[in-house]
Amino acid sequence: MKIICIGRNYADHISELQNERPSEPVIFMKPDTAILPKQTPFVIPEFSNDVHHEVEILVKINKVGKYIDPKFAHKYYDEIGLGIDFTARDLQSELKSKGLPWEKAKAFDHSAIISDFLSKKKFSSLENINFELTNNGKTVQSGNTSHMLWKIDELIAFVSQYFTLKTGDVIFTGTPAGVAKVQPNDVLEGFIEGQQLFRIQVK
Repeated sequence: MKIICIGRNYADHISELQNERPSEPVIFMKPDTAILPKQTPFVIPEFSNDVHHEVEILVKINKVGKYIDPKFAHKYYDEIGLGIDFTARDLQSELKSKGLPWEKAKAFDHSAIISDFLSKKKFSSLENINFELTNNGKTVQSGNTSHMLWKIDELIAFVSQYFTLKTGDVIFTGTPAGVAKVQPNDVLEGFIEGQQLFRIQVK
């Protein structure tokens, strides 16, 4: 399986990092080795002093698709999840300044939290899902899918122009504002509509 990530899909996050608003979705990838195994703490890697949490709504692809029409994109997923795209911000800034790819900052081992998935039928509208991340019990990121610049079906259609989507692939749909550095002993908890979907200890 592959992990396809969307950058700069919430205007407030674009503003907080002082990035340019893109004219189309920004895509990057993570390998399957980026997935943090269940019941495993996240260990801050030695090569970074500034790893940030980025909480995101996830979509799991349920069948193979290429050049998917937006009006049919809803047929390519049944489940919604929650995750974290851990980002070595210091390394990313260095790479961006040199015009280099982000993979070392975004795709390192265990940089992806993937929760259990929920049936999309649980939600009255996929364009109005509340989600949040807490750190040591305090809300640090909160978002609603209505604020996405590109909605889930639009992302699936766009991504499938470049990459064949296969069963089990996961799309990270972008993070809202509030990204921040994690510290040893932090406890990160993720929620969709108040339901806890993961709890991660940082070491």
